[in-house]
Amino acid sequence: MADDAGPIRIWYQSFIDPDDQAPYFRQMQARFEAVKSPSTEIEMVGVTPPDRHFHALTEFRCADQTIRNAIKAQEQGFDAFVIGHFPDGGLLEARGTVDIPVIGLGEANLLHACTLGRKIGLVTINPVFVPIHEAQITAYGLDSRVVGVAAIKADVQRFMAGLEDDTIREEIRRDFETRLRPLVDAGADVLIPSGGMPMLLLSYMQPFTVDGALVVEGIATVIKAAEMAVALHRITGNAASRRGIYARASGDAIADFLGPRA
Repeated sequence: MADDAGPIRIWYQSFIDPDDQAPYFRQMQARFEAVKSPSTEIEMVGVTPPDRHFHALTEFRCADQTIRNAIKAQEQGFDAFVIGHFPDGGLLEARGTVDIPVIGLGEANLLHACTLGRKIGLVTINPVFVPIHEAQITAYGLDSRVVGVAAIKADVQRFMAGLEDDTIREEIRRDFETRLRPLVDAGADVLIPSGGMPMLLLSYMQPFTVDGALVVEGIATVIKAAEMAVALHRITGNAASRRGIYARASGDAIADFLGPRA
C-alpha cells in the first residue's frame, strides 16, 4: 500500500470525566497541541463515571466502555485509537476487534523506555495499581527490564488541584522524586510516572532527570507512537497480527458483546 500523507485522526480515550475533571481535559488538550504533528487531529473522550474508586471492578467497567468506543472510533473514521490509561484496560480486546491501530499508554511507554535504557522503574499514583502494573509488566514480557513499581498516595482531587496550583504541583513532583530515588538505587536508568495525570503534571519539566535517570514524557510518547502506527498502517495495511492473541473477533462475537440495539 502507498503511504497516504493526509491528516491523521486519533481518538484519545481517557478514563477521566470531562466535566468533573475539566482542568485535566483542558491542559491535556493543550499538551496534545504542543506535541502532535500539525495535521494530526486528536479528539479526547472521557468516561462517566470516571475511574475514581481505584479497584479492579472499576478498571473492568472502564475497559468495557473503552472497547465499545474503539468500535465507534473505527465506525466514525478515526485512524487510531489510544487508550489513555496506563494499565491499558481493554487493549487486548479492542486490538482484536478493530482494524485500526490501538495504542496503549502503558504499553507504548514501557516499550519506548526499553530504547532509552536497560532498566526501568515505575511510580504509580496509588498502591492499588502496584499489582496491576506488575501483572502488566509480566504480560508484556518485561520482568527482566523493570526493577520495581513504587507508589505515592494521591487522589484525583489532589491531581486536579495540582494542575492549577503550582505549589501543589511542586509537592506532587517532590513526592514522585522521593519514590523514584529507590528505583534509581536499584538500577533503574529510565523512570516512568505510570498514569496520565502524573505524566501531564510532569510533562512541562523537560528534560527531567532524577539522579541522572531519565523520566519519560509519556504524553508525547503515546501520541508519537499513535502517529507512527498510523503511518505504518497506511504503508502496510497491518494494524496487528491476526494469528494468536489478537485474532480478529467475528461479527457475531462483536454483536453479542454490543448487545441488542435500542
